[in-house]
Amino acid sequence: MARIGGALLGGALVLLVVGPLLRLLWEAPPGELANAVLDAEVRDAIVLTVLTASAATLLAVVLGLPLGYALARTRFPGSRFLGGVLELPVVIPHPVAGIALLLFLGRHSTVGGALAAIGVDVVSHVPGIVAAMLFVSAPLVVSGAREAFASVDPKLERVARTLGDTPWATFRRISLPLAGRGILAGALLAWGRSVSEFGAIVILTYHPKVASVLIYDRFTLGGLPAAVPAAALLLLVALGVFLLLRIIEPRRMD
Repeated sequence: MARIGGALLGGALVLLVVGPLLRLLWEAPPGELANAVLDAEVRDAIVLTVLTASAATLLAVVLGLPLGYALARTRFPGSRFLGGVLELPVVIPHPVAGIALLLFLGRHSTVGGALAAIGVDVVSHVPGIVAAMLFVSAPLVVSGAREAFASVDPKLERVARTLGDTPWATFRRISLPLAGRGILAGALLAWGRSVSEFGAIVILTYHPKVASVLIYDRFTLGGLPAAVPAAALLLLVALGVFLLLRIIEPRRMD
């Protein structure tokens, strides 16, 4: 009886997740999807979304892996506090994150002014989109890397060091490959989180429009009929990337 109840509860959750996605795809027949692909505004928004999400994910990996490794391998004063601080963007409401980023990176702020002085405009430019995506997705990379590195037996690293490997060689040959699956999973989640971001981006960089902003605009101006094709196309792109990575992942880890 308990198994039946558990199965029903689990099935209800699966239905809640899968059902809306299937309904969205059902409401966008192939002809409308083809029109969305031919729509230059939709196509440009999706390309911009994919490129900026990929850039934000790459930055999160480059910046987050050393920190994730440090949090997994060392204990220093404030390490737990630091780990908690890095998870704050996950719980902060998206518009709040956008306002905070605008105050921090705006043209009249110290950081924003310094970036503008070297030719990097953030607000209402592509770097602003990347910054918003990075803010909300980096904690997923750091958390995934920390858990992945923590699962690697430190004895293996010590053995490599006793055999003459440098710290970098040990990290590259032992730690990174063994933690690779967890890191890839964290990066995948970060990419998806970046693609789905709306609240912070719409405040920091309304133009150029990423797909989420464009879909919202079309919904507010034309209702569901105007928004569904673009939304379904973005969903297919995201599902395609996730499926591709799921296929590649086992081969990369062999």
